[in-house]
Amino acid sequence: MAKEKANKFFSENEQHKIVQAIREWEKDTTGEIKLHIENECKVEPLLRAKELFQKLKLHETENRNAVLIYLAVQSHTFAVWGDTGINEKVDADFWNTVAWIIEDHFKENLFLVGTLESIKLVGRKLIEFYPAGEGPNENEIPNDISFA
Repeated sequence: MAKEKANKFFSENEQHKIVQAIREWEKDTTGEIKLHIENECKVEPLLRAKELFQKLKLHETENRNAVLIYLAVQSHTFAVWGDTGINEKVDADFWNTVAWIIEDHFKENLFLVGTLESIKLVGRKLIEFYPAGEGPNENEIPNDISFA
């Protein structure tokens, strides 16, 4: 039952747009972006994001450059967690900037826009620090949205 609610936060069309945005940004980088949605967060959101990061095996990318955008819809909270590779390269305020973008849009009930804007910010940084090489760009993490 809880999974159904998380699945319904974004319509099928909105989910498609999110997955397409992730694909689009990832085509020019070796980095990975993952969106995870669940209903409730019973711990501090950053701790939950870190836990999910491990559970989803996002720490297993070759360059340690995956980023998790975590939304707990009924708890009205979120977090962004970047692996060590990208975290070492972005400036200290980058993750706060991503969080502010999400928060500002979510306060206005612009959930899709906030999510897409956060994906764009993360994608730009991944491209800046981890551009795709000459050969094929292996997709190490599925682009689909995960739910709990």
